[in-house]
Amino acid sequence: MSISLVAGLGNPGREYEFSRHNLGWHVVDAYASKHGLSWKDAPQFESIVARRDLAPGRALWLLKPLTFMNGSGRAVSAFSRYHRIPAEDVAAVYDDLTIDLGLAKISVTGSDAGHNGVASLLEHLGDGFARLRLGIGPRRPPEMDLKDFVLARFTQEQLNLIQQNTDTYVQDLELLIGSGPTLAMNKLNRRDNP
Repeated sequence: MSISLVAGLGNPGREYEFSRHNLGWHVVDAYASKHGLSWKDAPQFESIVARRDLAPGRALWLLKPLTFMNGSGRAVSAFSRYHRIPAEDVAAVYDDLTIDLGLAKISVTGSDAGHNGVASLLEHLGDGFARLRLGIGPRRPPEMDLKDFVLARFTQEQLNLIQQNTDTYVQDLELLIGSGPTLAMNKLNRRDNP
């Protein structure tokens, strides 16, 4: 089991750029930038994609669906079918309300936990894909509507925290790509929380 496709979940459009729901895009962008990768339009997959050659005969694809969050699975499954990438070789990078801001976890199975992008992946791709879950919690104020909260922009203080943690998020992603989900999960999920 080796990761061949990393899908960063988010919403296209400038108005969503610094929203909580676009943290997955931010991290995949940071990974692409670190490795000097360029994004290309892939309209047949309703996405933009980048490619990195990890080793002879081993390509890693990065994908950002342009379908809006609720249609993420459509784009990811179309791309993975075309390139014959099974679900277990796919990693999704996305925001998770159940994890505190600044922290990240890796998992492989589980429900969508109310996340529409993950629900769409489960529907179109099936279960078994790896997940790099980036904390955006807790919801404050707690009575705020979930949709309003995830689509709202980070505060400046929160953005500063994300900037400080971006390198760590990219390292977490590299660990997942390099070691596979099981080893990465054991290492990352046991890491002492700050």
